Amino acid sequence: MNPSSSPAAASSSTTATAAATGGGGLGVGGGGIPLIRGVEYRCGDCGARNLIKGGDPVRCRQCGFRILYKTRTKRCEFN
Repeated sequence: MNPSSSPAAASSSTTATAAATGGGGLGVGGGGIPLIRGVEYRCGDCGARNLIKGGDPVRCRQCGFRILYKTRTKRCEFN
């Protein structure tokens, strides 16, 4: 079996490529603004902010409450 065709070798080469091209958390143009990978929710009980990603349990990280409210965006889409 060819060592370069293994899944571990493929993932390490993609990580090296992302690091070499400046990817990995930098905003548009490399301005230093990190991209948020997930959606921000507020706890219905304690009001804490929670960043929920795909596959994460829908539960407050502070108190464990299961009712979370999605925060509104401040982005304006008008041209």
